[in-house]
This record gives sequence, structure tokens and C-alpha cells, in this order.
Amino acid sequence: MIVAAKKIVVFSGAGISTESGIPDFRSPGGIWSKYDPDEFTIQRFLSSPEARRKQWKMLTEGGLTTEAKPNLAHYAIAELNSLGKLDCVITQNVDNLHQEAGVPGDRVFELHGNMQWAVCLSCHRRFPMKQVLQMIEEGTEIPDCPNCHGILKPDAVFFGETLPQETLMVATSRSRNCDLFIVIGSSLVVYPAAYMPMYAKDAGAKLAIVNLTSTPLDRYAEVLIRRKAGETMSNVVKRVRNKMSISG
Repeated sequence: MIVAAKKIVVFSGAGISTESGIPDFRSPGGIWSKYDPDEFTIQRFLSSPEARRKQWKMLTEGGLTTEAKPNLAHYAIAELNSLGKLDCVITQNVDNLHQEAGVPGDRVFELHGNMQWAVCLSCHRRFPMKQVLQMIEEGTEIPDCPNCHGILKPDAVFFGETLPQETLMVATSRSRNCDLFIVIGSSLVVYPAAYMPMYAKDAGAKLAIVNLTSTPLDRYAEVLIRRKAGETMSNVVKRVRNKMSISG
């Protein structure tokens, strides 16, 4: 299917990032088993300095800002781009690992933002998260904007926030115009992100799902693989490369 495809969209979720050591939110033992999600809404963040202190503490202690590295799955997806097969990556992840693995930034559509950055809600300047973490390490419990002292917020989508509308529109369009849609490491239960595979399927694309657990869309998939993302995608892309070199 990959060899025959002209425009592949890869849709990635937390299951690809956990193999790089980034904690999952919803799985048993994940972040929401240790913290109350109701404490982490955008409304709480904006209205209460105490909520901001708690949220920054969770972000730094929860492992979301660790120096994770791409794994075999990220590199396999980047190789699909090198082979001329990848149209884009649509990701629910906020870790920047697709870009680090070599997928061009303009081909990665981040539905939930990017934790490598913080944004000031007053002057809208962005700052590298490393700079903000350094402020926290030096004793600042609630970091504010170095430029105007406005509220600093991780550049990721919080509960109660809408998804970035332009990104969502482009992702929807790309999904409807691909010929193969590959889901990697997503349980496909978070909407509107989980609509993407159905947009692709409804437009005539083939669907492949690589995920350790079942998803609501398994019955629509031409290919269903319940194995780890890194091992699976590495082996798949190796076979694709061999087939393409033979046919070429």
C-alpha cells in the first residue's frame, strides 16, 4: 500500500511518544492518574496564580518537558518523507519529535500545540521552554513574560481551549486528499482530532492502524497491526525501501 501510494498522511498519538520515554496522559499510571484533570483547565490557569503554580509544577515534574529523543517510529516516518511518499504528519503530540527526526516543520501539523515553546498571553511573544524551565530552576514558581510580565503559558492546548483553527482546517484538507492514511499510536478517542481518519476513509483513502490497543475505527482499516510503533514502522519502511529499489 505504501509503495502504491502517492500521498500518505501519518496521524500520530501518544503511543509513538511513550517509546521515547514521554508519559501518556490517559493510560493506567499516566499523568491523569496522579493529577486531577479538572485542575488543568485554561479557565483555572488564567484566573488563579495558585493554579498556574500547580500546572507549571505538574509540567516540570510530570516528564513532559524532558529531553526526549525520537525513536525508530519517528525516524521511519521521516524516511517516508525522504522516499517521496509522505504528504504530512498530523499529530496529537506536543513533543516536537517528528521535526527532530527529520520531517520538515511545514509538513507537521500539531493539533495540540508544541511544548518546546511558551507563549505570552499579553504580547504574544514566544520563548523556548528551556528558558522558562531555567527560570523555574532558579526559584520562580510562576514564570511570567520576560518582555511585558504578562501570563506565560505553555504553547500547548489546555482543557477548555479550542484547537488551533487554521491547523485543524489544513489537517482536515490533507486528510481528505490523501490516498493512504496511517494511524500510529493513537486510540482515536479524542475529538475532533480522531475525525481525521474518517475524513480520509470517506474520501476513498486506504486506512492502516498501528496501535497496541483497539480503536473505534479498527473495523474500517485495511491493515491493523497491534504491535509497538518503533519496531513495526522500522520493519515496514525497510521492506518498502527494498521493494522500491527492486522496482526502481
